[in-house]
Amino acid sequence: MQVSFETCNNTLIIKLNGELDHHSASYVRDSIDDEILAKNPKNIIFDMSRLNFMDSSGIGVIIGRYKLIASNGGKVGIVSMKPQIRRIYEICGLKRIIPSYDNKKTAIENL
Repeated sequence: MQVSFETCNNTLIIKLNGELDHHSASYVRDSIDDEILAKNPKNIIFDMSRLNFMDSSGIGVIIGRYKLIASNGGKVGIVSMKPQIRRIYEICGLKRIIPSYDNKKTAIENL
């Protein structure tokens, strides 16, 4: 699992590459939290264009970062989900609390 970051207009874009599961969740969570602490972004966007798999541990990472950002008045969005990730996103109810967008530009404009 690889995690990389980009910042645009006080929005932290988190690029996930690989599988977000119980093996990688703590690494991903710690990496994101370190970046949030360092950059203090208002909003975050999860770019899932290269995410191939996500289990309940991955959902926990997403929800935890959502709670962290929302507690400071920020918003969270998800972009570029593959069909198998979108299915998990819809089934677990994430779509009720975190909006999804087709691309980063649209997400940044709407957050």
